[in-house]
Amino acid sequence: MEFDLSWILLGLPLAFGLGWLASRMDLRQLRLENRQTPKAYFKGLNHLLNEQQDQAIDAFIEAVQHDPDTSELHFALGNLFRRRGEYERAVRVHQHLLSRGDLSQADRDRAQHALALDYLKAGLLDRAEDALNKLEGTAHQTQAHLALLSIYERSRDWAKASVIAQKLSDAGQGSFQGRQAHYLCEQAQALDLAHNASAVVALLKQAIEAAPQAARPRIALAHAYEQTQRAPEAYSTLEALAQQVPSAWPLLAPKLASLAQALHCIDHALGLLQAAYTKTASLDVLNAIVTLHAAQGESDTSHWYAQHLEREPSLVAATQWIANEKFEHEQFHPQVQRALERAAKPLQRYRCAACGFEATQHFWQCPGCQAWDSYPARRVEEL
Repeated sequence: MEFDLSWILLGLPLAFGLGWLASRMDLRQLRLENRQTPKAYFKGLNHLLNEQQDQAIDAFIEAVQHDPDTSELHFALGNLFRRRGEYERAVRVHQHLLSRGDLSQADRDRAQHALALDYLKAGLLDRAEDALNKLEGTAHQTQAHLALLSIYERSRDWAKASVIAQKLSDAGQGSFQGRQAHYLCEQAQALDLAHNASAVVALLKQAIEAAPQAARPRIALAHAYEQTQRAPEAYSTLEALAQQVPSAWPLLAPKLASLAQALHCIDHALGLLQAAYTKTASLDVLNAIVTLHAAQGESDTSHWYAQHLEREPSLVAATQWIANEKFEHEQFHPQVQRALERAAKPLQRYRCAACGFEATQHFWQCPGCQAWDSYPARRVEEL
């Protein structure tokens, strides 16, 4: 059979034309996709900058539909859902990322961290803890440890919090000695002192070793000694605290005065208190001085507050002075006294230096912002 070359010559232009047409269609589709995806993406960014989160989410969803393999769009979408409080949708986005087999290890760790934040913001602490533990040894390890520390503090799991704090300290993320001391004090406080006195004392001594400049462990140890009929040791503990941390005088002065009366060492305590008051005119220290002078039989103690007024302007001290003074129109004295006490009451509170939360008692951890050691030892009027 004779082969006809004319068919080949006729087919070559046809094959060339079909190939050219196919390439043009592919290029056209590629250009269309390249125009559509960036357009939706930049539209989402524009809405985001204008704080139009609903429109931004719609635009990012459109962009993801055009290119479902783009991880950055998924991260942006998940973060938007979390910021809006739509934690379930944020979880689904980040779980979808983790289910992808083509995701790089860096993006996988990033998605795991984002998923942990979703659970944390939603208040699902057990799931957040599991997700954060999977970040051990990754680039997000430090952030995971900080989040775990917050979880353990909120759940009052002080033993685990201590472990995480030690890891952060070993990683050079700052000093956590003060927090370690608080964790030990919290563990001691949770024990029944009547049945576990030795364990309580051991924990508090360990806290003192962890943070020698912290006031709480020694104050708690003095209280434990007092409750277990070891008043001399309680007194010496407070005396050591006064020497080690002079700024704690306003907190320890009332208890020191009480112990001095029980141990019949009022003169010694007065010497310590008056020396402290000379350096820093604290009303709590002054009240302790007045208490001890009254215990010695001094009937008129109002002059102590008058002397304080000469040194420091104080509505609280003025209220105390007026309470013990006699005036010409004595019939109005109770009304004036009540008015002054009402005006002075807010000035006797303690105020958190971190968030401004005020309380009638001193806290080691702020109930408002959860910051540690944010309450100064001095009251609002003296700040």
